[in-house]
Amino acid sequence: MKTSSNKVISLKDAIAEYVHDGDSVSFSGMGGEQCNASAFEIVRQGKKNLTIIGDSPCDVGDVLIGAGAVKKLEVAWCGYAVAGLAANYRRAVEEGIPNYLEVVDFSNFTVGLRFLAGAMNVSFLPTRSLLGSDIPKYNQCIKIIDDPYTGGPIALVPAANPDVGFVHAHKADILGNTQIFGWSSNAENIARAAKHTIITCEEIVSSDEIRMHPNCTIVPQFCVDAVIHAPFGSHPWNMPYYYAYDIPCHVEQVMAFRTREGFVKWLDKWVFGCKDHADYCRKVGWERLLELQRVERKFTKIF
Repeated sequence: MKTSSNKVISLKDAIAEYVHDGDSVSFSGMGGEQCNASAFEIVRQGKKNLTIIGDSPCDVGDVLIGAGAVKKLEVAWCGYAVAGLAANYRRAVEEGIPNYLEVVDFSNFTVGLRFLAGAMNVSFLPTRSLLGSDIPKYNQCIKIIDDPYTGGPIALVPAANPDVGFVHAHKADILGNTQIFGWSSNAENIARAAKHTIITCEEIVSSDEIRMHPNCTIVPQFCVDAVIHAPFGSHPWNMPYYYAYDIPCHVEQVMAFRTREGFVKWLDKWVFGCKDHADYCRKVGWERLLELQRVERKFTKIF
């Protein structure tokens, strides 16, 4: 598929083809650019026993955990910024609801180093940032050795090569050349490190348009297996320059997640109650979504 001249397929087909029970998966996005559309489809298809490798999966991690799709986390954080730890994540760790999780702690920075190592095709990268913390004490994956050049201690973090990497982007062409405007949050290295990469994007554009701003192409076509047109694929989070954060919708969601019963009702309505991402957008309301777009573009402009 990476050599195909047209990689555009449906999200349903992409998940069915590339995501399998027991896979390790990684998602780009932090403070926006969330891969929510992809996570919801993984839940609809009932994938199980996944390992999430990531810096700070927010909705993606919490929804997948609550749906019982995850067995292991290799992350720095799973939560909603100022709203605190994700409720499903907390229930799973503390009470085993819906199942207990194996959690391997890293820092945000060292998760980024893991993706960089995977993208470089090296088995590890060194860092001093963990030496003042207790993370190496509880994470046996981190090795501390004597620096062969200075003689002082240095920590080594292992490369991450997830089975499937997901990136939600602003634009892509049918070949898979992908552009993100602003902070990419490890997207370029996730795409290079993963065995398979699935791109969801707000717009599919011509290759000529991609070439007009080549410096914005952070994921090249040779890394990509599938391209999916998924406008508002980050909702209720924002997509910088494209649409604003739907705060009322997200507050309602976070409140629902506080109890297991509330989460199950939310899941039935917004995931299982929608046959696909387009149906989800219809349920949210196209008028509401387009208003989020108007608000964002009133205050920001790109190109």
